[in-house]
Amino acid sequence: MCGIVGYIGDRVALPILLNGLKRLEYRGYDSAGVAILEDLPLVFKKKGKVAELEKHIGNQKLTGSIGIGHTRWATHGEPNDVNAHPHASMNGKFVIIHNGIIENYARLRERLEARGVTFKSQTDTEVLANLIEYIYEKGQVDAELAVRLALSKVIGAYGLVVMCVGEPDKLIAARKGSPLVIGVGNEEYFIASDATPIVEYTKSVIYLNDGDVAVIKKDQLVLKTMKNDSQSPVIQELSIDIGEIDKGGYDHFMLKEIFEQPRSIQDTFRGRVRSENNEIHLGGLYEVMPRLIESKRIIIIACGTSWHAGLVGEYLFEDFARVNVEVEYASEFRYRNPIINKDDVVIAISQSGETADTLAAIRLAKENGALVLGICNVVGSSIPRETHAGVYTHAGPEIGVASTKAFTCQVTVLAMMAISIGRSKGLIDDTNYRKLIQEFNQIPEKIGEILSQSGHIKQIADKYKNSTNSLYLGRGYLFPVALEGALKLKEISYIHAEGYPAAEMKHGPIALIDQNMPVVVVATKDSSYEKIVSNIQEVKARNGQVIAVVTKGDTIIRQMADYVFEIPETETVFTPLLSVIPLQLFSYYIAVMRGCNVDQPRNLAKSVTVE
Repeated sequence: MCGIVGYIGDRVALPILLNGLKRLEYRGYDSAGVAILEDLPLVFKKKGKVAELEKHIGNQKLTGSIGIGHTRWATHGEPNDVNAHPHASMNGKFVIIHNGIIENYARLRERLEARGVTFKSQTDTEVLANLIEYIYEKGQVDAELAVRLALSKVIGAYGLVVMCVGEPDKLIAARKGSPLVIGVGNEEYFIASDATPIVEYTKSVIYLNDGDVAVIKKDQLVLKTMKNDSQSPVIQELSIDIGEIDKGGYDHFMLKEIFEQPRSIQDTFRGRVRSENNEIHLGGLYEVMPRLIESKRIIIIACGTSWHAGLVGEYLFEDFARVNVEVEYASEFRYRNPIINKDDVVIAISQSGETADTLAAIRLAKENGALVLGICNVVGSSIPRETHAGVYTHAGPEIGVASTKAFTCQVTVLAMMAISIGRSKGLIDDTNYRKLIQEFNQIPEKIGEILSQSGHIKQIADKYKNSTNSLYLGRGYLFPVALEGALKLKEISYIHAEGYPAAEMKHGPIALIDQNMPVVVVATKDSSYEKIVSNIQEVKARNGQVIAVVTKGDTIIRQMADYVFEIPETETVFTPLLSVIPLQLFSYYIAVMRGCNVDQPRNLAKSVTVE
C-alpha cells in the first residue's frame, strides 16, 4: 500500500525521487520521505503529502546520484515525522524503505533491545533496519548477506530497498508479497512499487518475484533468491505511455477515468469481440476452455469493487453458462476452511494484481488442485504470474483510489467469458449470440451518451451534497451496481451509504427512511421492473427522496421519483455497464462540492498489498 521509489545512476536523484513519489502518492499519503546518499545518507521526512516534504527540503542543494523515497500508508505507528520512512538503523549504517508488514516485529524488537539496540519510532520497519545492522556488525558480513539473513528471520510481507553507508555504490532490493519493479536505463536503474514513476525514463522493466533479492549498481544488476541462487532477470517492455498517468486536462484523475470508460471498454473487448464474424475469442483462456466448460462450480474471489464485479459475474455465469457460482471475499475465503474440489474453477479479480488477500486465496485454491484464473489490469503483476491462465483488462493505469473504469472493464471480461462458455455449451443459439455481440459493440457509444449528461447529474448532486446518509437499492443484475454506487459515495465523500437488494428494504432499512434520507434506486426496465416500482412507492409513502436510474423514455418511475438519471436501453446483462456510470459521476460531484480529495480519500490507498 505504501509507495517505494529508488534511483541509482549519474543523474541527480532528488528530482527523480520526488517526481516518483508524486506518481505513487495514490498508494499512501500519510507521510513521505527521501534519503540521498552523499558522503553520508541525508534523510528528510515529513508528515503529510509529498508537497509537505518538498517544503521541508526547501532550497537545499542535494546532488547525490543514489537515493530512495517513500510515501506511507500507516500501519505500525501513527502518521508523524518520526514514523515516516526512510528509517535509519541505530548506528546509521543502513537506511531502508519498506512496504508491507513484519508480523513478528515485536519479538524481534524485544531481542534487539535486550542486546542494547535503541529505537526512535513505533514502526516495524525500523526493527528490520536494526536487525540488518546487527547482523552486519556482529557477523562481519557484507550488506547483501546481512539483508538476506535478516529477511530469513522475518515473518510477513515486504517490498524494500536498502542503502548501506559502508557500500555506497549499490542499492539492495527484496520482495515478498509486496510488489517491486526495476526500470532498466543506460547505466542507471529505477526502483518503484509499480511502473508509474518509471515509464517517463524507460520502458524496460524487471518485475521481482517473491523471494527475489536484487543487488543494484549503476551499471550492473545481480538477481538472486533469498537462498543465494542466481536468477536470470527477465526484461519486459511497458505498454503504458506517460500521457496515461497525467490528468489530461481534467480536474481529477477520477473524473478522467470515468470519462475514459468508452475507450477502456472498447480496448478490453478489441480483438476479442468480433462483430464481423460474430464470435468472442479469449486467447488467454484457449488452453483451459475445455475445463471451464466442464466445470460444475465456479468460485469468484475478490475484494472491494472487484468483489462487486464478481457479483455481476455470478449472474452472468448462471444465466449464460448454467453453472453454480459462489462469490467470496478473498479476505474471508483464505481464513475459512473452504471446500475446494479439484474440478472447481476459481476466478480471481484484481485491478492491481497485487491484492494481498486475493493472492493468498489464489495460493490456497492452487494447493487444493483447483484451476485458478485471473482477471487483472496490470501486466506483469503477481496475480497473472501466479494463476494458471487469465484475461487482462485493458483499462489503462487507474490512478484515482476509487475504482471506476477497472470495474466496468472487469464486468466486460466476465461477460465475454460467460457468453463464450454458454456458446460453447450450446446454451446460446445463433440469433441470441449475434444479438449479444452486436449490443456489446454498442456499449462504448451508449456510455458516451450517458457521460454527455454530466451537467444534469452535477445539478442533482448539488441538492444532496449535505446529506449524512443514503440508501442504494437494486434487483438482479442491478443489486451489485447498488452496492458499488454506495461504496463510491462513502469512500470519496464520507457520506454513510449502504447498498441493499430492493426486496430486503422491508427487512430493516425501511426504518431509516424519512424526508432527509435520499434513496438511490437502480431501476432500469427488466423482468423485475414492476417489483422495483413497488419498492419506490414504499419509499415515497414514507416521504423518502428518490433518485432513480431509469431506462431512457421511462415515464412511470419519472413521475414517482424526485430526480432521474437516464441510460440508453440495452440487454439486461449489460445494464451494469451503463447504470454504474451516473452513480460514479453523482459520487464524484458530491465529493468535490464537499471539498473532499476525490483522488486520495482519507485512510484509503489504491492497492491493498498488506492484510
